[in-house]
Amino acid sequence: MTRPSPSRYPRNWTWPGGARIALTIGVPFEDFHCQSQLSLVGTPGKLDRFSLSYGDYGWKAGIWRLLDVLDEFGLKASMSTNGLAAERHPKIVRTFVDEGHEVLGHGWANDVYAKDGGPEAEREEIRKCTEVLTRVCGGVRPVGWTSPGSSGSDATIELLREHGYVWYGDDASDDLPFLTQTSNGPFVVLPRTNMSTNDITQWLFPRNPPSVLLENFKDTFDQLYAEGVAGSPKWIDITLHAHMAGRATLTPTIRRMLAYAQQHEGVFYTRKRDIADYALRQLSGS
Repeated sequence: MTRPSPSRYPRNWTWPGGARIALTIGVPFEDFHCQSQLSLVGTPGKLDRFSLSYGDYGWKAGIWRLLDVLDEFGLKASMSTNGLAAERHPKIVRTFVDEGHEVLGHGWANDVYAKDGGPEAEREEIRKCTEVLTRVCGGVRPVGWTSPGSSGSDATIELLREHGYVWYGDDASDDLPFLTQTSNGPFVVLPRTNMSTNDITQWLFPRNPPSVLLENFKDTFDQLYAEGVAGSPKWIDITLHAHMAGRATLTPTIRRMLAYAQQHEGVFYTRKRDIADYALRQLSGS
């Protein structure tokens, strides 16, 4: 592989300890009103019991398998948690906090988009989710947010900052964190660096074999790692939905992905909230 010249990249970025690449793992823990992302013969917006049962796999079986894999590799994840999922399964969500994972807001129900109701509906959703997640997590409040389907509105950042959030992820415009200004000060944007390493976009929707996810991860990791070696460190994120990647079919692939990363030196394994805190210090000078 030809190593890229760092001079071509406009961002002057470093990771703690001089790491060449950062790696995070996002685990959406979701619940639904009418249907999940998989519907065989359902009608959009109508109750689909089979589709809901597909989503229920996450709390019944999938999350436990993923937690086992994370423990196996000694990694901590960022758990994108619907308010409804926290309300229905508080002991599971509290387990995330107790085991050192990050819990972040992910809307109330994953098949409902608050932005469709306007800013006041979105404000109320953020308030309600924050209250439930903080209570369930024993007083540890979320500081990050990703909207269901990254469906945030023009008002989302201001509303999140208003409620004390530090970062959000409804963006796909960069390889690295950046700051945006709000009426209440700077706010961290953690862009989605997971488009090629996401179970829903690379396995479920296109109906690819699991090997495609592994191939995408290796190719993406290799390129970004080479850029880091050349002096321009980057960041890769893996998205593993509890009710999708938590199935036995993907488990061997996830192990291969993580084992591949751990064959390399200079990888910074972290959570998204830690990246956001680091970015805020680096970019705002605070």
